[in-house]
Amino acid sequence: MVDFTKARVTMVDCQVRTVDVTDYDVLDAFSAVPREEFLPDALKPLAYLDDDLLVSAPGEPARYVMEAGPLARLVQLAEIKPTDIVLDLGPAGGYSSAILARIAARVVAVEPNPALAEATRANLARLGIANVSVVSGALVEGHAAEAPYDVIIIEGAIEFVPEALEKQLAENGRIVAVVGVNGLAAKATIFTRTGGTISGRPVFNTHVKLLPEFQRPKAFVF
Repeated sequence: MVDFTKARVTMVDCQVRTVDVTDYDVLDAFSAVPREEFLPDALKPLAYLDDDLLVSAPGEPARYVMEAGPLARLVQLAEIKPTDIVLDLGPAGGYSSAILARIAARVVAVEPNPALAEATRANLARLGIANVSVVSGALVEGHAAEAPYDVIIIEGAIEFVPEALEKQLAENGRIVAVVGVNGLAAKATIFTRTGGTISGRPVFNTHVKLLPEFQRPKAFVF
């Protein structure tokens, strides 16, 4: 039987700290949240594997729980404050939302897959995490009803940032996402709204699985 507590400590020491995650609140969140509780039973023994974990059903658009190292770096990059409201796009079971809930004042999680949305609600409720609201809807549309957001985190690789998300960002707000799908050439990027203008700054190279909704249509080639 897997000793999940020991495995979680090892994950933080060997997967999170080793990629220059030094923020105390981020380390504390990853140390405290039991990743196995957000996975289907068959995947629980693999909870602390250094990899993205496929949680969507066969035949559905592929959805993953993001690898701990890249996720922790994105959360650190967002510089979340205790008063922030965070939009979490694509929690796929709720692990990322639980992490964010320990750092931010409130989290709005948008999950388009009905089964994953229900699993996210159930997982968060079972662990008594009350400052996350889970809504169903298209990821590229965000959730305008509760905007503006101080931080928007996209849980997968993207090829573009939709205008709808930019409009839901508060002044001085941040969008963090991995832009690009070409291996380690993908860039973890922070987009900031200042004076009504959105500007982006790539920060580090990484690789995470693509979120299908954020893929550009392929151009026709003769």
